[in-house]
Amino acid sequence: MFDTHCHLNFKTFDGKVSEVVERAKKAGIRHIIIPGTDIQTSKKAVELTTQFDNVYAAVGIHPHHIYSYNVERKTWNVKKELAEVEKLLTHPKVVAVGEVGIDRHYYDKTKYTEYRIDETFINQQKVFLRLQIDLALQYKKSLILHNREAKKDTLSILREVWDKSIEGRSVFHCCEPDGELLDFAKQHNMCIGVDGDITYRKDKQEFIKKVPLEMLVLETDSPFLHPEPLRSQPRATRGPNEPKNLKLIAEFIAKILHISLKELAEVTEENSKRLFAVT
Repeated sequence: MFDTHCHLNFKTFDGKVSEVVERAKKAGIRHIIIPGTDIQTSKKAVELTTQFDNVYAAVGIHPHHIYSYNVERKTWNVKKELAEVEKLLTHPKVVAVGEVGIDRHYYDKTKYTEYRIDETFINQQKVFLRLQIDLALQYKKSLILHNREAKKDTLSILREVWDKSIEGRSVFHCCEPDGELLDFAKQHNMCIGVDGDITYRKDKQEFIKKVPLEMLVLETDSPFLHPEPLRSQPRATRGPNEPKNLKLIAEFIAKILHISLKELAEVTEENSKRLFAVT
């Protein structure tokens, strides 16, 4: 299997990455993508790829962290900031730009003081998204898209900048169960990323029945989104979510779709290899 979205570059996994990757291998996870969310985690993702076979990186600035570039600093130079991302795109194990997108969700827990969602912030996110999509096009990289409660904004920009070269090379990460998003993905040959929340969200369980199997890729979004039955365990017992738990997600999905685990694993692995152009 292929975990297409796993944050082994987060502090939660400091000093533990080797054992986490080893457990993933034992569980049948043969490939992992580590996405960046800012410059620091993007650099760390690239560094980690040099230590393991079949572990790849995506680099980019998550929409939530765009808050720091203007509201926090009171000044920003988007091209200067993205020059750091651009440097990383030349690394041979960087396969995608991501995760990037638009996010209107209000986070109760955030490192940013006076955090708020307003149109100034959303417009900043749009500027960064357009330019990061340009980088994906320029460097012929895949695209990992984050959309949270911002479907209208996200689709508007994608329709504006879409290029056929990213058809088959883009994914809606942790895709919201929305028919309009699925229609756009079908029309543009995108993939749909599915995570552990499908094991407890009825809306996502119904949504996945509408997703063509050839569009489906699996994610853990580690260390977040534990699948059941882990989610119901005490925090101290379950620990952070990690790639080995992809098997629980796959088993659950296979039952919903009435196919064998073997078939689901094989098809989603091939979909993921095609998405990120890896062998």
